Amino acid sequence: GILADNQVVAIKKSIIGDPSQVEQFINEIMVLYQINHRNVVKLLGCCLETQVPLLVYEYITNRTLFHHLHNDDATSYLSWETRLRIATETAEALSYLHSAASIPIIHRDIKLANILLDDNYTAKVSDFGASRLIPSDQAQITTIVQGTFGYLDPEYMLSSLLTEKSDVYSFGVMLMELLTGQKVVCFKRSEENRVLPMYFTSLMKEKRLLDILDPRVLNDENVEQLMEVATLARRCVRVKGEERPTMKEVAHELAGLQAMPKHPWSKSNLVSEESEYLLGKFPSTYDDGVTSSSIGMGYDSINNKITFELEGAR
Repeated sequence: GILADNQVVAIKKSIIGDPSQVEQFINEIMVLYQINHRNVVKLLGCCLETQVPLLVYEYITNRTLFHHLHNDDATSYLSWETRLRIATETAEALSYLHSAASIPIIHRDIKLANILLDDNYTAKVSDFGASRLIPSDQAQITTIVQGTFGYLDPEYMLSSLLTEKSDVYSFGVMLMELLTGQKVVCFKRSEENRVLPMYFTSLMKEKRLLDILDPRVLNDENVEQLMEVATLARRCVRVKGEERPTMKEVAHELAGLQAMPKHPWSKSNLVSEESEYLLGKFPSTYDDGVTSSSIGMGYDSINNKITFELEGAR
């Protein structure tokens, strides 16, 4: 839409006759009213007196992170530097929501499709319809489980207890997508590897991470940086929320990695590094240093249900 001052805006309209959507819209207004951050899409206004509620947002011109990462169009290619910057900006926005907003906010549906990009590829976290305000005297709330399969925190799915660590899990999955260029759920992969977090963590355990890293961004200058981000992603998706880092810690770590000096190895050295990783000689700096439980998550198409498998639990 276009306002009277010729400002172009995005208008979000509820579905007629859907009370749950009206409730989500009101929730979104309440949440966004608390937020003022450069990496969160701005709510400019709303209209609740029309036949269906309308929300008016700043117009973000460059579509979603999902579009740019998974679109086959070569013009949508994102360099590793751009991916890491977008991840850092998103982490900073989530850290703000969890610890700096007037009332702590859990987004509850972090995924690539909810990260908008402007013309400078600056990240804007969007879609707060499922978000929850957390009273300052509580660390968790009980809710009906809501989110997107593949990004959804297994601990939250099993307990219905929502904490800020649920956003951390979803963000870890997002990091895996940025590292690999692969979709969260892919039916072209084998059944046991259909869900990306399960596939990614299993390859890390087997010291075969280079098998899955996006070859378009892997080069002899950023191997160390990619491995560090992969280790962080793995920590974010630990099955126990208490073992995951906070978003503040994640944002701090990513900002540090952005500033990491590059090491331009020769081509022969890169081949040697790859061989070491593939042979299982994984440098200790890339080990998360914790013997932790992990979870396998899959989809049982015969019984139409999500399956879980715990392994290595302490």
